[in-house]
Amino acid sequence: MALIVQKYGGTSVGTVERIREVAKRVASYRRQGHRLVVVVSAMAGETNRLLDLARHVARLPSEREKDALVASGEQVSAALLALALQDLGVDAVSFLGHQVRIATDSAFGRARIRSIDRHRLLASLERGTIAVVAGFQGVDSDNNITTLGRGGSDTTGVALAAALSADVCEIFTDVDGVYTSDPRIVPGARKLERISYDEMLELASLGAKVLQIRSVEFAKRYQVPVHVRSSFEECEGTIVVAEDKGMEDVMVSGVAHDRDQTKLTLLRVPDRPGLAARVFGPIAAAGIVVDMIIQNASADGTTDLTFTVPRGDYEKALSLLKRDETAHGAHGVASDPNVAKVSIVGLGMRSHAGVAARMFEVLAAEGINIQMISTSEIKISVVVDEKYVELAVRALHDAFIAPRIGEETRSEARSG
Repeated sequence: MALIVQKYGGTSVGTVERIREVAKRVASYRRQGHRLVVVVSAMAGETNRLLDLARHVARLPSEREKDALVASGEQVSAALLALALQDLGVDAVSFLGHQVRIATDSAFGRARIRSIDRHRLLASLERGTIAVVAGFQGVDSDNNITTLGRGGSDTTGVALAAALSADVCEIFTDVDGVYTSDPRIVPGARKLERISYDEMLELASLGAKVLQIRSVEFAKRYQVPVHVRSSFEECEGTIVVAEDKGMEDVMVSGVAHDRDQTKLTLLRVPDRPGLAARVFGPIAAAGIVVDMIIQNASADGTTDLTFTVPRGDYEKALSLLKRDETAHGAHGVASDPNVAKVSIVGLGMRSHAGVAARMFEVLAAEGINIQMISTSEIKISVVVDEKYVELAVRALHDAFIAPRIGEETRSEARSG
């Protein structure tokens, strides 16, 4: 029988009734003879509630204490699920991050896993006990509780699967897999049976919320198969695996969008060596992640330097640019908080020419102006006015993916 790591998200354990349903599902796996480690998130909304409490008692709560506070949400979920399993007659025990010994660095709120001591989990599995592990948390070298950032329970699940050499890591959530696009925007979007690690990494970084990007990085590094499934249904989901030759036959696998974007431009700054270092050094020091960058040179020796940052960092980045505007020799700062990123992703781009040209044609036909362009080997992203996001996503899905879905549907009908 298989060794399986399962992770259940906040909506999956959002109520006592949902926890009982999860316990029944886990117990059914155990009856089939599988060995199980189960990772849980905090109950839906609990992390936000705890952070709100911190803001009510302290104007600027320390990052260390916030981690100690919010980690309690997963502690509650783990204990409740272990109790629910015991009530079904299944031997189960809960573990917190420091009890498993998930060792991290000391970057509170966004800690990275350094190592995992798997001995207690292996002992639990050897006894036939289900280990229920609190996700999202670890402990640093000074025994401080740390958290892995939003979506960190995904990372916990995949990291434990890697450490235990599990057969699969099943991520149970409120969706039943990875779709070719957001079904709320594209009603004809279709669930993918399989997707490669690289494609999933791109989609996760481009706004797809199904998996946390660091969990996919772990899965790729340690070749852990990840099965994205719904905890509300029994259907098969999407398997995230290493690519195979057949995956390159599909030119575009998905269309993603990200509204968490803002655009900043340093205008007519002297184009001299070291410009980018001087501009982006203070921004990096402030902990702001820059996404897309474009630098346009002109005949008079000046350049416009344009880049995007998340909306939560917009005001901070804008103030830094304005503060250093004179020092950079710029002629002003322009900004636009109402932009979004739309992307197409697919391994087949490596071997199909003209994908970018076709994408630009589709957007032009809809009257959508492209403000910025970024490419990689398997993705093309554009920045557009936010009001055109849904139109752009639907148009690109219709152009690149809908014909393939139609052909697959006809093929299934013929074979049926």
